Amino acid sequence: MGARQDLKRAKKRGDLADRVAYQVTREAGGTVREVRAAPLVAPPTTGSAADIPFRNAAEAPDAVVMRRKSPDGRRWLPVTAAAFAREVADVAKGLIAAGLAPGGRVALMARTRPEWAVLDFAIWAAGGQSVPVYPTSSAGQIEWIVTDSDASLVVVETAAHAATARQVIGERPLWQIDDGALARLTALGRAVPDAELTARRAALSPGSVATLVYTSGTTGRPKGCVLTHANLHAEAANLVELLQPVFLEVARQTPSTLVFLPLAHILGRTIQLACLSARIEIGHCPSVRPEELRPELASFRPTFLVGVPYLFEKIHDLGRAQAERMGRGASFDRADRIAVAWAQAALRAYLGEGRGPGPGLRLARVLYDLLVYRRVRAALGGRIRYAISGGSPLDRRLNLFFFGCGILVYEGYGLTETTSAATLIPPLAPRPGTVGRPIPGTAVRIAGDGEVLVGGGTVFGAYWNDAAATREALGEGAWFATGDLGRLDEDGYLTITGRKKDILVTSGGKNVSPSVLEDRLRSRPPVGQCMVVGDGRPFVAALITLEPEALAHWLTVRKRPLDTPRQELCRDPELRADVQRAVDYANEAVSRAEAIRKFVLVPGEFTEENGLLTPSLKVKRQAVAAAYAEAVEELYAR
Repeated sequence: MGARQDLKRAKKRGDLADRVAYQVTREAGGTVREVRAAPLVAPPTTGSAADIPFRNAAEAPDAVVMRRKSPDGRRWLPVTAAAFAREVADVAKGLIAAGLAPGGRVALMARTRPEWAVLDFAIWAAGGQSVPVYPTSSAGQIEWIVTDSDASLVVVETAAHAATARQVIGERPLWQIDDGALARLTALGRAVPDAELTARRAALSPGSVATLVYTSGTTGRPKGCVLTHANLHAEAANLVELLQPVFLEVARQTPSTLVFLPLAHILGRTIQLACLSARIEIGHCPSVRPEELRPELASFRPTFLVGVPYLFEKIHDLGRAQAERMGRGASFDRADRIAVAWAQAALRAYLGEGRGPGPGLRLARVLYDLLVYRRVRAALGGRIRYAISGGSPLDRRLNLFFFGCGILVYEGYGLTETTSAATLIPPLAPRPGTVGRPIPGTAVRIAGDGEVLVGGGTVFGAYWNDAAATREALGEGAWFATGDLGRLDEDGYLTITGRKKDILVTSGGKNVSPSVLEDRLRSRPPVGQCMVVGDGRPFVAALITLEPEALAHWLTVRKRPLDTPRQELCRDPELRADVQRAVDYANEAVSRAEAIRKFVLVPGEFTEENGLLTPSLKVKRQAVAAAYAEAVEELYAR
């Protein structure tokens, strides 16, 4: 129950809650159009992210900055600041010996693992620029990114990655992590003098390009976002200054986290950068799949997590599935309702808007903490009191459920072009259902058509080799046009209401934002992925896939064969009734004209492998529409 105790303790520490100054601008009618957050950290005038490992080694050489799995996979072994800096320096010298020139680029294709961090900092220390590539990328995607960025070296993780990359990278040198790349680079770099490395680091400045991060791209080819060391500092340093005092002085925990988001994605990367800059212990897990992640969480036992809604949805679904297997499905549902009701009352009391939970609610929560909530906390490692969710909106009810379990989930919002988080729920001022206020040093404005604009030190400067796209995104001013729609409340909290280009207009002229419906649909088993349709049609409908684990559980509970053909299940009345309940839940958030009237269960899945999802798990709408064109036509033919 630590999360609420932390809030109570925080209320007595108003100095922590009021550290960020916000300036809210309203129109004549009172509508909030802009909010600015003053920075907590001044922009740097010298240096770069390459200095972080060496500064840590000089200031606190024995501090543990990372933990790595032992060769047998049973223990997490400490890595000190001094040891990490030595490894970075050794690999950086190897990159120089391998031909990396100042300003040269290295394509890095690997899952989330410690070597990723070493290589990222080593590339910077050698004066280079890193170009992340998702480990699931096809040969065509690798070719585009390597060629467009003009990377001179390529580093991959596995033999399979190497085989794919060799088809398209030409004569570029290729290094394979699983084939001893770091050891070989270290050996190669022994002849490079320390002075060369020092000179390369010294030549970098805040304005130097640090990385080209290619957007995952729901349509068309990915664009390379040019991010500088100043962009990275504005993001990481302000996040650390915003959050770390809360962990240390309110939660009274030594913070640590397990990084499992793909490091090719800007969110996972900036979290890693922020933690290493603040000497917060991190570990790495190469998978976001709950069945693979849970054992790592149990052994590492982090104090906070940064995840995506998918993780929290699956942890909730796992809890319900376990209860159903024990014949206690109804008990879990009651525990769910109690958690949400308790969280709503507790937050109202904390915000001064009402009384806290009554005696009956408090007693019920104590009971269900023993039966349910402690199991939810255990699934996340047992020590978690805070989590950050990004990538897409988290269902508000699910957020409240986790708070009722003792875990406060803070939502954030951002894009690659804003160096990940542009907004975040302030750590001592939760408001579930929003994505928070601008992070320190950032501003958010709502344009006349409702589009969210972002300004500040985290905003990128250009798309690589794409002046036209840069002009479209940045115009002539300092505001980045995100393409998302949103609104600001009276206190400057942002709510995302949809994606501008995804808005559907029915034949009756009704504008519909599909994301609201899709986010709520995905939060309810057995729904997997989904896509709302209806542009130019008489009503709104949905394509829905079934989540494999949830479907297997559904079949097991009903003592049906697990190999029942998916086509047959998609027509099953009982299963369709369960999906209809998920549809009804989604429809509660919209008007009748925007509600889903029909749906079709499609037998396949939307995956990254079949080209229907991006690596960050966003639906490629055009690809899905093409793949299921016949199913869509059937929806409107009936």
